[in-house]
Amino acid sequence: MLICEGRTFIAGADITEFGGAMAGPSLFDVQGMMEDSPKPVIAAIHGTALGGGLEVALCAHYRVAVPSARVGLPEVALGLLPGAGGTQRLPRIVGVEAALDMVTSGRHVPAKQALAVGLVTSWSRRASCSKALSLRPQGVAEGKPLVKVRENNAKLESAKGHPEIFADFRKANARKFRGFMAPENNIKAVEAAVNSATFEEGLAAERKLFGELMMGAQSAAQRYYFFAERQANKIPDVPDDTPTRPIKKVGIIGAGTMGGGIAMNFANVGIPVVIVEQEQTPLDRGLKVIRSNYERSRSAKPEETEQRMSLITGSLSMEDAFKDVDLVIEAVFERMDVKKSIFERLDAICKPGAILATNTSGLNIDEIASVTKRPQDVIGLHFFSPANVMKLLEIVRATTRPRTSSPRR
Repeated sequence: MLICEGRTFIAGADITEFGGAMAGPSLFDVQGMMEDSPKPVIAAIHGTALGGGLEVALCAHYRVAVPSARVGLPEVALGLLPGAGGTQRLPRIVGVEAALDMVTSGRHVPAKQALAVGLVTSWSRRASCSKALSLRPQGVAEGKPLVKVRENNAKLESAKGHPEIFADFRKANARKFRGFMAPENNIKAVEAAVNSATFEEGLAAERKLFGELMMGAQSAAQRYYFFAERQANKIPDVPDDTPTRPIKKVGIIGAGTMGGGIAMNFANVGIPVVIVEQEQTPLDRGLKVIRSNYERSRSAKPEETEQRMSLITGSLSMEDAFKDVDLVIEAVFERMDVKKSIFERLDAICKPGAILATNTSGLNIDEIASVTKRPQDVIGLHFFSPANVMKLLEIVRATTRPRTSSPRR
């Protein structure tokens, strides 16, 4: 029985080793020992079994899971493909079409769905695998012969001689995959599983395709992005236990392209937004553009559009709109005198503890903060256009002392 301690099963390979010398025993040796074991090997999954974690579990003769478990092969997000037999074993269990979807999307499959497609052989309603021996599948209790996933070719045979399966999948996803090598190599690896004479031949093709990606510039860039995104959450002088300020209502100055896009970000997560403009015409135009953006979105259903639009209101008065906001973001054109004037007004209008933010891309945050009595509450929130699409936000803290009051310690 393979059980992992802590909050999760094996969550994948150590990405820091990618591109360099691997440490420790070979994963392929471990997988071979599991598959060739004369005794039944059962993987008891809790938390997540992702990437190499799922590839290990696929070498067990049985897989059991708790209801909260999730499994998947997310390597495509790193510009890679599953390099330890994942593209060869997965289609033998779930079928070719489902395998293509999983390896090219990297999505995590909940335990209930994994059971339905055969990725796990049984599951327990227990919240933990600590008593995993009680989860023994029926086949173990009955002493049935052990079946290796690698030897189960039934679902591959049904796809042989049908190249249209892969052609149709490529065509349906051409726009989404355009410019990326990893999805195509994942497809080729699953094709190899179907068309190869033996499992070993398909595995060799997978390793060759994996090597092409590992040594390429795209995967290097995507792995860099992966670590950079996580590093952004680790600020040296901000301890993990630093309390956060609740954001229940947001104000935005400017209903233009940036202001409207920023408003959509907050409405998308259920936070009410009020947008302020100087005149009714640009305000109406901005709200109309926001609605149009939602209506054109393929992911937003009509009822979702109405729900999100109900969270966005407009106003011509900063005094009325911003007196109770927790965060206000200024998104007007890049002129220091204009921004200073706005922040002087915000300082007088907004409640104590409200965060005053500017969307400036280049102006000095300290200079903007210097006109307020609360520079410690002034930050730069530089969204990238289009703000409702780009998943990047530059956060800049001000260091200016209050212009009136003693220095804070």
